[in-house]
Amino acid sequence: MGQGTRRMTMTGLSRRRAWVLAARLPTLPAAVTPVLVGTAAGVRGVAFRPLPFVAALVASLLIQVGTNFANDYFDFHKGADTAERLGPVRVTQSGLISAAEVKRAAMLTFGLALLIGVYLVAVGGWPILAIGLASVVAAVAYTGGPWPLAYHGLGDVFVFIFFGLLAVGGSAYLQAGTLTGLALAAAVPVGLLVVNILVINNLRDIATDGAAGKRTLAVRIGAPASRLQYLTFVVISYLVPLLLWLTGTTPAWVLLAWLSLPLAAALLRTVLRGTSGPALNPVLGQTGRLELVFGLLFALGLLL
Repeated sequence: MGQGTRRMTMTGLSRRRAWVLAARLPTLPAAVTPVLVGTAAGVRGVAFRPLPFVAALVASLLIQVGTNFANDYFDFHKGADTAERLGPVRVTQSGLISAAEVKRAAMLTFGLALLIGVYLVAVGGWPILAIGLASVVAAVAYTGGPWPLAYHGLGDVFVFIFFGLLAVGGSAYLQAGTLTGLALAAAVPVGLLVVNILVINNLRDIATDGAAGKRTLAVRIGAPASRLQYLTFVVISYLVPLLLWLTGTTPAWVLLAWLSLPLAAALLRTVLRGTSGPALNPVLGQTGRLELVFGLLFALGLLL
């Protein structure tokens, strides 16, 4: 589809559909899975606390959506989103929603997350306060501010920290009142699979990001190394449940996560055979789906 045809098609979108695009629904498994797995790791041996679980889940979703709004706004203003972009439509760049509206939506969404955070802090104390404030700051600093993390190749590291270690660990802490080794171990595959969503996004955009001065890790290390990164993170993610069982940390039920292997294998075939450009757009959503399916099975295994 040419740019002119694409632009005419976009003008026919409803406002509601435009906001759905801005929220980037395929990225939401990155917000849901850490809370599910962290909660499952936290309730082993203690009573389940439903209200903190629901509050953490909603706050995580709000932070993810707010991050997506902020990225849409900042990437447009920094010139990373142009008419030549290969990924899904970005509402600010395409003119579907004004930059001012997207900025206000980001601020409102983060504000709602912080309101829910007040309750979570009452439940979990200062560690939850620190995680919540750091998450909002990192969400803005990811593509905004004077030294945006994503533009200096640090996006992968911070995604692993916040969507893996902190999100899983914080969710477990809200249930158990302490941070266990199991929660930290469970955070590893969750964080790595979320990073793989970013890997595909940046692999697709290597050319346009490089031209815009957005020095993502994929731009820095190149496409072949990015594909190897994707493979490595998938392999490590599936080794963690196996090691948890072999070391006697959890029963064999944790290997339920391996039922998602066919989905992972199909994605690896696509990524490793050199798929690039817009053809990676479906892989982006499928990688998010792998994160969710793996996480659901992993969480179930931890509970059993």
